Amino acid sequence: MSSKPWLYPAPTYRTLETYWDTDDNAPGPRCGHTLTAVAATKTHGPRLILFGGATAIEGGAASSAPGIRLAGVTNSVHSYDVLTRKWTRIRPAGEPPSPRAAHAAAAVGTMVVFQGGIGPAGHSTDDLYVLDMDKFKWHRVVVQGQGPGPRYGHVMDLVAQRYLVTVSGNDGKRVLSDSWALDTAQKPYAWAKLNPEGDRPSARMYATASARSDGMFLLCGGRDASGAPLADAYGLLMHRNGQWEWTLAPGVSPSPRYQHAAVFVGARLHVTGGALRGGRAVEGEGAIAVLDTAAGVWLDRSGLVTSSRTGKGQNDYDPPLELMRRCRHAAASLGVRIYIYGGLKGDILLDDFLVAENSSFQSEINSPVSTSEKSPSVTSPRAFHANTSSFGVSPSSDSESEIPSSSGLSMDKNSMEKLRQASAAEAEAASAVWQAVQSQSSPPPEETSVSDDNSQIAETLSDGSDTEADVRLHPRAVVVAKEAVGNLGGMVRQLSLDQFENESRRMIPMNNDLSYPNKKFTRQKSPQGLHKKIISTLLRPRNWKPPVNRKFFLDSYEVGELCYAAEQIFMQEQTVLQLKAPVKVFGDLHGQFGDLMRLFDEYGFPSAAGDITYIDYLFLGDYVDRGQHSLETITLLLALKIEYPDNVHLIRGNHEAADINALFGFRIECIERMGESDGIWAWTRFNQLFNYLPLAALIEKKIICMHGGIGRSINSVEQIEKLERPITMDAGSIILMDLLWSDPTENDGVEGLRPNARGPGLVTFGPDRVTDFCKRNKLQLIIRAHECVMDGFERFAQGQLITLFSATNYCGTANNAGAILVVGRGLVVVPKLIHPLPPPLQSPETSPERGIDDTWMQELNIQRPPTPTRGRPQPDLDRNSLAYI
Repeated sequence: MSSKPWLYPAPTYRTLETYWDTDDNAPGPRCGHTLTAVAATKTHGPRLILFGGATAIEGGAASSAPGIRLAGVTNSVHSYDVLTRKWTRIRPAGEPPSPRAAHAAAAVGTMVVFQGGIGPAGHSTDDLYVLDMDKFKWHRVVVQGQGPGPRYGHVMDLVAQRYLVTVSGNDGKRVLSDSWALDTAQKPYAWAKLNPEGDRPSARMYATASARSDGMFLLCGGRDASGAPLADAYGLLMHRNGQWEWTLAPGVSPSPRYQHAAVFVGARLHVTGGALRGGRAVEGEGAIAVLDTAAGVWLDRSGLVTSSRTGKGQNDYDPPLELMRRCRHAAASLGVRIYIYGGLKGDILLDDFLVAENSSFQSEINSPVSTSEKSPSVTSPRAFHANTSSFGVSPSSDSESEIPSSSGLSMDKNSMEKLRQASAAEAEAASAVWQAVQSQSSPPPEETSVSDDNSQIAETLSDGSDTEADVRLHPRAVVVAKEAVGNLGGMVRQLSLDQFENESRRMIPMNNDLSYPNKKFTRQKSPQGLHKKIISTLLRPRNWKPPVNRKFFLDSYEVGELCYAAEQIFMQEQTVLQLKAPVKVFGDLHGQFGDLMRLFDEYGFPSAAGDITYIDYLFLGDYVDRGQHSLETITLLLALKIEYPDNVHLIRGNHEAADINALFGFRIECIERMGESDGIWAWTRFNQLFNYLPLAALIEKKIICMHGGIGRSINSVEQIEKLERPITMDAGSIILMDLLWSDPTENDGVEGLRPNARGPGLVTFGPDRVTDFCKRNKLQLIIRAHECVMDGFERFAQGQLITLFSATNYCGTANNAGAILVVGRGLVVVPKLIHPLPPPLQSPETSPERGIDDTWMQELNIQRPPTPTRGRPQPDLDRNSLAYI
C-alpha cells in the first residue's frame, strides 16, 4: 500500500448561504476580525462568534496615496447559529473591549477570551476580555504581574484544555518571538513567560496558530522583521514534567504566507489564503493547504506537496482557488467542518461565508450541521484510522439524515452506527488524556472564571491516580485488513479473539491492586544531535523505502557515538524496568524495519507529532538478525531511546549477543553495508552495547515483560533484578539463559518442565509454572516474545502468558501476522495486528521486506532454518543443530 485511504487531499471550499432578520444582524464586509467556535450551551446549539475587525478601507486604486489603510474598526459581536444558519448581532451586558482589529481570540468552554489588537487610538491594552456566551455578558479578567503587553498581529489559543498560550506579534517597536502562557485553572491568574527548549521559531507577526486536541500548539507562517513571508511551522508542546518545547514541523509547505487563516480538525491543520511580500495574494494550489501532523506531510488539493508552489501552477480558471485569494480573513472549525468569513482581496473587503469538510466519512459523525448545509459533492466514506478520532461536538437532530456518496447510493443511520461500533472497542485502550479531549464541556459556571469550564476536564486528566484495576485482555483485537488494493486497503477493524486461528481461551484476571502515578517525560541531549539526524532519516512510517544500493548512511564513528550516548542511559537504568501504563509492547522485529514502520504507521509512532506524549513504548528484544535491515532497526530504536529516555524502553533478546548474531545475519549485514573494516567494528560496538540492555520490565507491578520466559530457575522477580550488567551470554548464569531462551510448553495440557527443541540445556515450562510464578510474585500477566506465532500473539496458561511477535512472514516463509499489545491505563490489553504484505507485483519498493536482492537471506535460511512457528509441526532435525536457535 503506497498510500493510506485517509491521507486525503486538502478540501474544496464553497460559499454557504446564510440568513439574518435585519441588515444590522449581518456582519457585513470586514477583515482583521476573529471567528471562534463555541460549544453548545443549555439554551443554544453550537455557534460561531465573530468579533471586531475593520469594516472599511481608505486609499486603494482610487487614491493617489500608495497602498490601503484599514478603517471603520469595530467591537461589534455577531453570532452564527450552525443549526439554523442564521446570523444575529448580539449586545452582551457589561463593558465591552474597545474597537480593535488584528487581535487574538480563543474559546474556553462556552466563553471566548480576547486579547490585544490595534484600534483607532493605537494599541489595545493587554487585558483579557471574556465573553460569557452562557450568561451573555462581558467580563474583564484581572491578571497579576507582568504579561505579554500590548501587541497586535499575534496568535493565541487554549492548549490542553487549560493553558492560554500567546506567541509572537508586534508591540509597535519590533516584531516579537516570545511566548506566554496563562494557567486557567490556577488563581490568581498570571501570565508566565515561557522559555521552551528545542528549535525556536524566529520573530514574526501575522502568523496563525491552532491547538491540536491532544495539546500541541501549532504556529504556522507569518511575516518576519524584514517583511518576508514565512513557510515554516512549529509545534509547541508542554511535557509532563512542565517543560515546554518547540519542534519544527516536517514536510514542505506549498507556499510562504502571512495574514492567512489556519484551524485544526483532528490532526489536520487547514491553512487557507494569505499574502506574500508586497501584499500579493497566495495563488494557485498553494491557496488551500493541509498540514497532516499525524503523517508529517503537507497536502494541497492535488495531494502530497513535495515542493513549494508559490505560482498559480495552472492556466485554467479555478473558481474554488480564486475564491480563496484573500488575506486577513478568519477561520473556525466545528465538528469536521471548517468555516471562513470575510477578508481582504486586493482593495476589496469581503463578506462571504465559506465552508469545507475535513473528510467525507468523518463529516457525518457528530457533525452539528443542518441537512441543507451538506455539500452535494461527497466522496465515498472511508474507515477511521486507528489513531484518528472524531472531534465533533454534540450530534444534532440532522444526523439522522441520509448521507450522499459518490456512487449515488445512500448510507442510513444504522449503517453508520455499525461503523461507529466497529471502532468503539478501540477506545477502551486509549489513554486518559485522549479520553479527556473528547469529553463534552462541563456544565456552565455559576460565576465568571476562565477555569471553571475546565475543572471537570482537569479532574478527568488525573482520574485513575487512585483507582484499582485488574489486567484483562480486551475481547477484540484491532486488525488491518489484508486487502492491499481498493477501498478496503488499510481498513482498520476489530475481530473477536474467538476468530483467531490459535486463540480460543479467555484470560482469568487475578485481584491485585496498584495506583497510577503520573508518567514522567524528559529528553536527553546527545552529541552533536546525531540521534536527531537518525530519527529524521529513518522515522518515516508512511514513506520509508530501503536504500537502493543497500549502503548504510552512518559510518563507524557515528555508530560509536550513538552507542556511547545510548549506553550512558542504559547504565543508569535498573535491570528490571519499572513502567507505568499506558504502554505499547513490541515483540521480535528481527531486522524487518518495514514492518516496524507499518506498525508505527497503523497504530501511532513515537514523536511529538505522534503519541509519545501520552504512551510509552517497550521493545522486547531480537532487534537484529534474519531480516535485511537490522542496522536501521537497532539504530532508530537507540536514537529514540536517546530522544525519549523515560518513554522508550528496550530490553535484551537472545539475538542481542555476539555469538548468536555473528551467525544469523547481523554481522554479515554490517560488513556488506558498511565495508569489512567499518562493518566489523560497528558490529563489535553494537554487541558491547547489548551487554548493558535491561533484561525485563514490570508494568504497574502487575505485568512482567521479558524476551524468553521463566524456564526452570526463575521463581521471583528479585532473581532477575540481582543480575549485574554488563553481562555476556557465556558469563551469564542459568537465570539469564532461561530468561532469554526458554519457551512455554506446546499447550496448556503439558505441565512441568520439558526439554526444549531449540537445543540441549534449554527447557520449556508448563502452565503450572506460570500460575505459580504469577501467584508468588503477585503478578497477573507475563508478556514474552521469542517465538513466531501465526496471529502475532498467542495466549498460554489460560491467558496468564501472552507470546508476542511483531515481524510478519518471518524469514519470508512463515506467512504469520505481526502484532503489538497496547496496555491501557486501566490495564486493558488490546492486541493490534498487521498482516504480511503480498509479494510485489511490479514495484519491489511497495513491499519493503520483499526486495529482489535477498539471496543472502535465502542462503542463510537454508543453512540455518528459522525456529518453527509455535504450534506448527516441527521437522525431524538434529536438536543439537543451529536450526532451532
